[in-house]
Amino acid sequence: MSNLKDKVVLMTGASSGIGEGTAKELSDNGAKLVLAARREERLQELTDEINQNGGDAVYKVTDVTSREQLQELAQKALDQYGRIDVLVNNAGLMPLSFMDKLKIDEWDKMVDVNIKGVLYGVAAVLPTMREQKAGHIINISSVAGHTVGPGMSVYSGTKHAVRTITEGLRQEEALAESNIRTTIISPGAVATELQETITDEDVLQGLKSSNMTPIQSKDIASTIRYAIEQPEEVAINEILVRPTSQQG
Repeated sequence: MSNLKDKVVLMTGASSGIGEGTAKELSDNGAKLVLAARREERLQELTDEINQNGGDAVYKVTDVTSREQLQELAQKALDQYGRIDVLVNNAGLMPLSFMDKLKIDEWDKMVDVNIKGVLYGVAAVLPTMREQKAGHIINISSVAGHTVGPGMSVYSGTKHAVRTITEGLRQEEALAESNIRTTIISPGAVATELQETITDEDVLQGLKSSNMTPIQSKDIASTIRYAIEQPEEVAINEILVRPTSQQG
């Protein structure tokens, strides 16, 4: 039996892509889920599907740029299940653009969602996990957090920040009195809706000319499950997952 059985997993960005795939994967292995995203209709459909298939899930519409809403999400998990075992900080945006296009509003959104959203998620669950003397925080970064290319400057910067924040958190919480594990998951090209946020036509043209086959959300979901399922004394701190044909 999977040691995911009855673990309470709180996850942002759950309405599609990696989040949706991970919710189904974890539910299939016995986890109890508290799902968050902005699109209520998608959240409701996913939650209903999981529960109809014998799972145990609730949801709360949540904007991760709001510290208050993430605090309320954590409280919902505690009210529903009495604890929080895992946080998957998955919400993210990827409106790639060349710097000279000055898409400053998009830069701001990436900073707010990709960095502040992660920080607010950590802040919402850390006191509970420290009190429990157990917990696991999984932050979704990107291969772009390890490298940078034209059109990726701001996005790569936000994802590098996620890696740095998570490593600092690991060092602070790798103590007997905390016993909190941290994991950075860095996906390469995944077939999700992320590219739909790109408004720079020059960047889009470059992406369309690529003949690389992206990996699927389920591949990242199984990676997340692997990290969670390790024994409590084992921490998988970072995993990169690329398509075989992805060079950068």
